[in-house]
Amino acid sequence: MSEQIDVFNKGTIPEDRIPLAERCRPQKLDEIIGQEKLLSEDSLLKQMLNSGKLSSFILWGPPGSGKTTIARLVSQMQNYNFIPFSAVLTGIKEVKQVMKDADNSLLFSEKPTVIFIDEIHRFNKAQQDAFLPYLEKGAIILIGATTENPSFEIIPALLSRCHVLVLQQLKDDHIREIIDNALEKCGSVKRKPGTEIINFLVLQSGGDARKALNNLEVVIRHHSSDQEMSIERVKKILASKTLLYDKNRDEHFNHISALHKALRASDPQAGLYWLARMLEAGEDPLYIVRRLVRFASEDVGLADPDALQQAIAVKEAVHFIGMPECNNALAQLVVYLATAPKSNSLYTAYSAAAEDAHKTGHLPVPLQIRNAPTELMKNLDYGKDYKYAHEFEHHYAYIKCFPESMREKVYYQPSNFGFEKEIKKRLDWWAKLKEKEKNDE
Repeated sequence: MSEQIDVFNKGTIPEDRIPLAERCRPQKLDEIIGQEKLLSEDSLLKQMLNSGKLSSFILWGPPGSGKTTIARLVSQMQNYNFIPFSAVLTGIKEVKQVMKDADNSLLFSEKPTVIFIDEIHRFNKAQQDAFLPYLEKGAIILIGATTENPSFEIIPALLSRCHVLVLQQLKDDHIREIIDNALEKCGSVKRKPGTEIINFLVLQSGGDARKALNNLEVVIRHHSSDQEMSIERVKKILASKTLLYDKNRDEHFNHISALHKALRASDPQAGLYWLARMLEAGEDPLYIVRRLVRFASEDVGLADPDALQQAIAVKEAVHFIGMPECNNALAQLVVYLATAPKSNSLYTAYSAAAEDAHKTGHLPVPLQIRNAPTELMKNLDYGKDYKYAHEFEHHYAYIKCFPESMREKVYYQPSNFGFEKEIKKRLDWWAKLKEKEKNDE
């Protein structure tokens, strides 16, 4: 069998050289903290592990939530061959060889091979395709672990053959319990961190148990036994905190969705929070302002026509001064949009008009409202009987502007908020003039 990277094998490394996070890894399902729903007695995973009968599945969850630990426990099942490797270190050649080996193993031992792929989202389409025929014939059972949304990162054919098991981000209490458990296993620690330091480590972890334990180990190793362990020294040791974020995957879209919905809920405080989360994590401010320009017309619209002007002005400010100076301009726009009167009348009106446009796009423009710049067009009755509104009383004259075989529709119906109240008055006035002219005909 081709040589693979065994993500579980510690070999003969001395105990004190093994990272704390690895030494503290749970050895039984009951020791896993924070995944009660996934590991409940009636859960699919628990039933598979208890029965010893596996199906292919994808473990999807944030970093340090227990994906590799669960895979390790699966590897202990005796009635399967088990091959773990990392998508980061494995190419298509190695994948194909493993598939052939698994096929031969099924033929001679009648045992399927469990393939565990850490960070499976890093495999491209061709590499993922290589698993399909062997899944079909039962030569392999695939277990993948990913921090990315499988809907976008796993090819549909592979995803349809796997269960998706979701791990939750660990809460502060879970991280605190994991740290406490680790400290009990570190008998060599003469002075254990106090409550304030542990709370700081919990905060720094961002729900990532591995990060929490790695930080704990760094603090312990760099702390002199003859000094009091202070929060100031711990902060210096750890230096900085990395926010949980990505710039083109799930967290990117989750954060912009949170910002959008906070503004729609007219909550400027939450809007500022999500804006800060994105900017401080390094998000492109131009991406944010593009979404805010969209919000100005989609969710505020003509209830406050100044909203779009404000958004365009902030867009120019972002272009002109960049980060970090443009953060205040973005904050100004977020507060303005959150506190503006809301209306999606334009959004729903255009959606309805677009639907009709697709259905009736074959209907010709009525001759009456066609332009007639040449004599030939005039002879063909282009513009015939057109009524020039400015020649009539109130600068209004009714003409049917929809295709001749299509009934007139009402798409835009203004709300009762903000400037749209004034627009409604204007529409009602024109509607009366229209009705009067139609009755006079």
